[in-house]
Amino acid sequence: MAQTILLQNGRIIDPAANIDAPGSLLVADGMIKAVALADQQLPAQPADCRVIDATGKWIVPGLVDMHVHLREPGEEHKETVASGTKAAAAGGFTGVACMPNTSPVNDNESVTALILAKAKEAGFAKVYPVGAISKESDGSTLAAFGELKKAGAVALSDDGRPVENSQLMRRALEYSANYDLLLIAHSEEMSLSRGGVMNEGSFSTRLGLRGVPRVAEEIMIYRDLALAEYVRRPIHIAHISTRESVDLIRRAKLKGCLVTAETAPHYFTLTEEAIADYDTSAKMNPPLRSFDDRQAIQEGLQDGTIDAIATDHAPHSRLEKEVEFDLAANGIIGLETAVPLALSLVRDEIITPTRMIELMSVMPSRILGVAGGTLRPGACADITLIDPDLTFTYTKENVVSKSKNSPFLGWSLQGKAVLTILDGRIRFSSL
Repeated sequence: MAQTILLQNGRIIDPAANIDAPGSLLVADGMIKAVALADQQLPAQPADCRVIDATGKWIVPGLVDMHVHLREPGEEHKETVASGTKAAAAGGFTGVACMPNTSPVNDNESVTALILAKAKEAGFAKVYPVGAISKESDGSTLAAFGELKKAGAVALSDDGRPVENSQLMRRALEYSANYDLLLIAHSEEMSLSRGGVMNEGSFSTRLGLRGVPRVAEEIMIYRDLALAEYVRRPIHIAHISTRESVDLIRRAKLKGCLVTAETAPHYFTLTEEAIADYDTSAKMNPPLRSFDDRQAIQEGLQDGTIDAIATDHAPHSRLEKEVEFDLAANGIIGLETAVPLALSLVRDEIITPTRMIELMSVMPSRILGVAGGTLRPGACADITLIDPDLTFTYTKENVVSKSKNSPFLGWSLQGKAVLTILDGRIRFSSL
């Protein structure tokens, strides 16, 4: 049952309402009842109201991660909907969009329904299923978009694989218009990237590892932007990692192309040198790039070229990671480190606190077309309380996710979500 909760004396950051000011917020009946700034008065609270002192903390709209892998069905040894959404709540996320590369692939109503049922049963966060663009994500035949939409899918992607056939991608863009479903593009030219395990360059040569050239990402982004512009349909570009990718999207936006883009915390935090010791926890796709690419990603977040920060949370067990680098699976977990890593950009004055919340709450909600991203009275009470100064060491012992594959293990991090409220109910608290 939803509680009456008063978050008192915090810093309210609500970009959608143009608010960044001290204040208090009242939650009742699963909704945001009132927001009081400065000397404004809140309505009277009932005797059983839970009062939480938010002094020194940020009260923000619930964070939304628009790119995660929950692994269920099919790979429950890595993650489940329950364990993944529990990790999301611990990271401050009230909503996550899960990619379709499960086993079986989420290309039909039954898989979508299963994911939603598991999410409802767990109750830690809202789950927004992303359906496959093609059947079995094999790039040959379009999936049943209408069936996926009816079942509850919010977008379409073959993430993990590109749609290599340009004609199929064009038809997907056109057909998706009938169901108001956004296409999320995994941009990779496989003829260039196949067999590569890290960024191509002098560093890969020194390590003796086969590289993935930047153009493998950039060529496919160029194609997808050209198709989206030609058929006049919106497209979202996932996990961009290079300077030219940022520039392509920047130029496309200036031309009026309906494009949005995301990047992940590891691309604005790490570089290819994180794998100097053949550390498979830093192996991912797209791979970590150069210092210059990292700087470009930060610039794109700063100037609005990149619209969202998404974790690309990709859990893997020890079986997939503790092997030779060439054989190790791609991907890292990220739900529990996204807030402190994004806050590092705030401390370095690359982005403002308001911009951070835009990137992690407002824009993901808008891009996916789901409720959220605001603290306006009457909105659903999905709220995150962030302590920007809290320091902690990220260790395997305090990882909530079922898998522990993170290059940030052992790092001393600053800033953390300390309270996550979903539909007016506290789903995580470390207060």
